[in-house]
Amino acid sequence: MNRKAQNFIEYAALIMIISVALVAMKVYIQRAMNARLAQVRAELSESIR
Repeated sequence: MNRKAQNFIEYAALIMIISVALVAMKVYIQRAMNARLAQVRAELSESIR
């Protein structure tokens, strides 16, 4: 029973670490996507002219 509890705690800690990393990366991914969209908008507005 003790080993099962330890496994559960290890998996819970791993999931928490991955979740925190994904939340932290969200800001950078969002900035990168916004920069790319701005670049595409600029290219499209230039091609229309």
